[in-house]
Amino acid sequence: MKNNRIIPFIWFLVLGFSQLQAQQIQDYLQIASENNPEVQAAYTRFEAALQKAPQVSSLPDPTLTMSAFGRMIETRLGAQEARFSLMQMFPWFGTNNLRKGSAELMAEARFQDFLASRESLFVKVKEVYAEIYRIEKSIGIMEEDLEILDSYRKLALNRFEAGSAPMVNVVKVDIDREELITRIALMKDELETRKIQFNYLLNRNESAMVEVQDSLRLENEISGISNFEEHPSVQSLDYEKQAFKKEIEISKKEGLPMLGLGLDYSIISERTDANPANNGQDAIMPMFSVSLPIFRKKYKAAREEARLMAQATEQEKKAMINELSSEAEMLNYELKKARQLMDLYDRQITSSNQANKLLISGFSNANADFEEVLQMNQDLLMLKIQKIETLANGYKAAAKLDYLHFKNNTDANE
Repeated sequence: MKNNRIIPFIWFLVLGFSQLQAQQIQDYLQIASENNPEVQAAYTRFEAALQKAPQVSSLPDPTLTMSAFGRMIETRLGAQEARFSLMQMFPWFGTNNLRKGSAELMAEARFQDFLASRESLFVKVKEVYAEIYRIEKSIGIMEEDLEILDSYRKLALNRFEAGSAPMVNVVKVDIDREELITRIALMKDELETRKIQFNYLLNRNESAMVEVQDSLRLENEISGISNFEEHPSVQSLDYEKQAFKKEIEISKKEGLPMLGLGLDYSIISERTDANPANNGQDAIMPMFSVSLPIFRKKYKAAREEARLMAQATEQEKKAMINELSSEAEMLNYELKKARQLMDLYDRQITSSNQANKLLISGFSNANADFEEVLQMNQDLLMLKIQKIETLANGYKAAAKLDYLHFKNNTDANE
């Protein structure tokens, strides 16, 4: 795996970057992917994992031995004054390539973890975004209803002054108005809290402006059986499993001898008592060594450990796919339910508006009870609020479905 794995990530961050338009959720997602420390940490772990391959695939450091003789050892060509030995050990053929492959697979697993972390963050951002949308729209509906109640109060007061209705009708309107004013105040407090929460997800100043688009769009349900093999969380486990399989091969290779090549150099002083051929010539001697891996328990234990870890990751993978499939089924139901409820609320709001107009007309003509007018108004307000809440819930379900069905098409060997 090459370090240019970083390039797709940087390209994702800068692709399509333009001046912020706060109402677009994609702009917020881009800011989150750039700034969120949890996602940054996941990517940093991937970068750190990339540094493992050069470590494990390098040869052992060579050994240099220097010996100086306090009492010179006499040889035929002269006294041996000092000796230098240099030895380089080599793992069994193919061992380092296996170690490098295992480290690269683990690094790829960390990259998949980064993708999963980023997509999970996107879900959180969309969920809070949907909550901000719900609260703002609900406040708008309530403020409109407050104006309607003000008109009801004037109508009830006019009827009272005309002597055709009791004062209690005005009091009932005031009670509903006070309740609505309190609910609006509480929702405004919640809105500020949600905006602060949203800014924390984007890792920016808590007082930064947050605006949402005028409407949310519900995605279609995903039909048919989905394959979650390409989900980053599943891919991460798959790469780990492949790495552990290489660890099994590595443990086999490590149970084979290591080979060593070296050179021995001895400094020889000249003889003064005689003058043989090559008198005082230094000695150079090539060396070859072989390690003896006779203690087999550690190699067998390493093989069994890697085998069990590979088995565990396969079991985790199956559990993850089952969990994703189960959650996707429920989210599909939630999205379908939201769509059906939205249609129901639209029909009910239309009918309630018609009924409300008839009741207002009847009360104005002294043919209807004012209590029914207020109750119908409450029902209509409830339906509008429920429609907004259902839309927000459906949007959050769609966001989670996007995360579950995310596919990464980036090749690990690019």
